[in-house]
Amino acid sequence: MTIPPDRHPLAPKTRSRPATRARAVLAAVLVIALVGCGGDDDAATTVAGPASTASSTPPTQTVTAVTTVTTDTVDTTSPSAAPTPTPPPTTEAAAPTTAAGAPTGWQQVVPGGDCRCADGSEFSFWVRHGDPTRVVLYFQGGGACFSPESCAFTGGIYKPNTGRQDDPTGAGGVLDLTDPRNPLADASFVFVPYCTGDVHIGNNTNVYSPELTVEHKGAVNAAAAVEHVAATFPDAEQVVVLGESAGGVGAPLYAGVVSDLLPAADIVVLADSSGAYPDVPLMNAVLGNVWGTVTAIPPWPENAGQTAATWSAPGMFVQAGRHDPDITFARHDHAFDGIQAAFAAFVGVGADQLVTLIDGNEAQIEAAGVDVASYVAPGSAHTVLSTAGFYTETVEGVAFLDWFTALVEGEPVADNHCVECTG
Repeated sequence: MTIPPDRHPLAPKTRSRPATRARAVLAAVLVIALVGCGGDDDAATTVAGPASTASSTPPTQTVTAVTTVTTDTVDTTSPSAAPTPTPPPTTEAAAPTTAAGAPTGWQQVVPGGDCRCADGSEFSFWVRHGDPTRVVLYFQGGGACFSPESCAFTGGIYKPNTGRQDDPTGAGGVLDLTDPRNPLADASFVFVPYCTGDVHIGNNTNVYSPELTVEHKGAVNAAAAVEHVAATFPDAEQVVVLGESAGGVGAPLYAGVVSDLLPAADIVVLADSSGAYPDVPLMNAVLGNVWGTVTAIPPWPENAGQTAATWSAPGMFVQAGRHDPDITFARHDHAFDGIQAAFAAFVGVGADQLVTLIDGNEAQIEAAGVDVASYVAPGSAHTVLSTAGFYTETVEGVAFLDWFTALVEGEPVADNHCVECTG
């Protein structure tokens, strides 16, 4: 399968990579210039709004047969790229600024174009201007869907729209930018809400029933946010890519994309509470066929020959690591995470085997030559990045905050795994 490069959600262009980066590349480096929603980043609408939070909910349904819309969308049996629309007009709301002229607080950005949530509504993301040389790209979590029942816009197991309710103001953990313990409190942030049910990596429109058509456009939305990072913070020296729950699945993938757009920056990625999803046919079929992620695989040389059958959650670490060996990869999981256990049950894996899945996925990634620093905590909790546990969790005498701080400061960190993991 070949997607025309100029119509791919992650369309390529050529850029030279600085000699200071210790990475073996071709003379002409393939760089992922994200077209995102098909519009111009300068054409985005910027507004502001109040805060709230979102949660993740485990699935209770199984996959049923689906059909796909092929007009202006991607057919999972014969993929083709979506057309590029005319970008929306440029408007910006007045916002408080610093003495240097940068906005203060969280600003909502509405990219328009092909960006959309599952129910077809408007997609937006949030930006906070801090240190322009240190940027955090944060992917929100919140379930996933793959059937008429799980994808229902009401009573489903995910959030089908976004807006002012996802303003990160007042959020906890690493998103609490007022806590002096936070090692990223002074950084600039781009916060990407989740509203497509496809772990931020889909590129498809599915008709699940005559009454339910779902826009799995997570990759299109994410592309707009990543392009915004590159356009807004071109002098970034470090980009920390964080993904929580569903947001953790594609985090390593987007770390590779960011490394192409900002080749002089050091890239660190941590995937939180998404390490249990195995490289097995049923799971890969959801990623590649139901959500159409195979049509949004970055056109890197390392991805030549990748198909829906081979594009997997642990494989995104492998492919991104092969593409840029300089990326620092890390993961956090709870050994018997109740949310991950519920999703793992979908592929026939019991909760009592979850830590085996987590460890097995890491072994698969490292066997492919990609090093991953891991922190595995005991118990069945889900996520740490946006919770109080970010500051309080300790495993085998090592505080997660200290481990995470060392990671983002560029210091070497050792794997830290619970010994008695059932507590």
